[in-house]
Amino acid sequence: MSDSEGDRSADAVFGLLADDTRVDILRAVAVKQAELTGVGSGPMRLSFSEIYEAVDVDNTSKLSYHLGELTGTFLRKDEDGYAFSHAGEELVRFVLSGNYDRPPEFGPVETSGTCLFCGAETLEARFQHEMFFIVCTDCEEPAMGYFLKPAQAKALDGQELVRMAIRKQTFDYRQVRRGVCPTCAGPLSTEVMDASDSPLPDADTFLAVDRCEACLRRYSGPLTYGVAHHPASVAFHWDHGIDVMTEGIRLFNDRLRDGRWTSERVATDPAEYAVELREGDDVLRARLDDTATVTRTERVRRRGGADADT
Repeated sequence: MSDSEGDRSADAVFGLLADDTRVDILRAVAVKQAELTGVGSGPMRLSFSEIYEAVDVDNTSKLSYHLGELTGTFLRKDEDGYAFSHAGEELVRFVLSGNYDRPPEFGPVETSGTCLFCGAETLEARFQHEMFFIVCTDCEEPAMGYFLKPAQAKALDGQELVRMAIRKQTFDYRQVRRGVCPTCAGPLSTEVMDASDSPLPDADTFLAVDRCEACLRRYSGPLTYGVAHHPASVAFHWDHGIDVMTEGIRLFNDRLRDGRWTSERVATDPAEYAVELREGDDVLRARLDDTATVTRTERVRRRGGADADT
């Protein structure tokens, strides 16, 4: 199948993988590249003979036929040899990691933190419906939900898996707040919703809701949580000995519950929002537009009830 054939249906693309030999070829190419590629040299192109040596096929004619079918969709070819296309790269990493398997059972594991909904500190990490949850054992509300990849669950367990899941979710949400879908890298459209009728604490009743224009994945989180990962906030909290990039919900929920993090709508048509993040006498203020984008920040210190610029 060649590039000149233009757009292809999903049925046609996945139909190329109906023959086990083609999956074996893609796997063998990845293994061979890993063996030959030097540091910083980029993905190595493999010659026909190198692939033939790495794959268990009856003859060169059979390999040539299967390579021809894969090229243009999962492989690309030039005068230097064969390498993965984007689709091939995504597919072969998925296969090698075994992320098509069901994740192994996990938990419950006690973990530290604060429930966003009731304020209890009795949280458990659980694996339910092929998702990783941190759940409050008092009110049974989920403090966090995350699609757990089998490769993560196979490599880690207990508190190590909890920490890794929180860090991965933090990294993904940083991408979301920068307008990039962490699932497919497509563009996001964002709106701010008033969730005052929800169980969210009164300190922040606004949600940033993001929808991927490409894969239709949706993400949402309190407005203050989006500001938490802004560079100004990262530096602000670092100066107070706090790494917001690793603490995640354990830090965020506590500050939202006790009112140290707040949000409010300060203008309409167009809508504008003000978020304040407090640590002791220091305050980081941020203004956001109607797409939850931070437009400006300022850092102030409270002195005797008044604010002083810093």
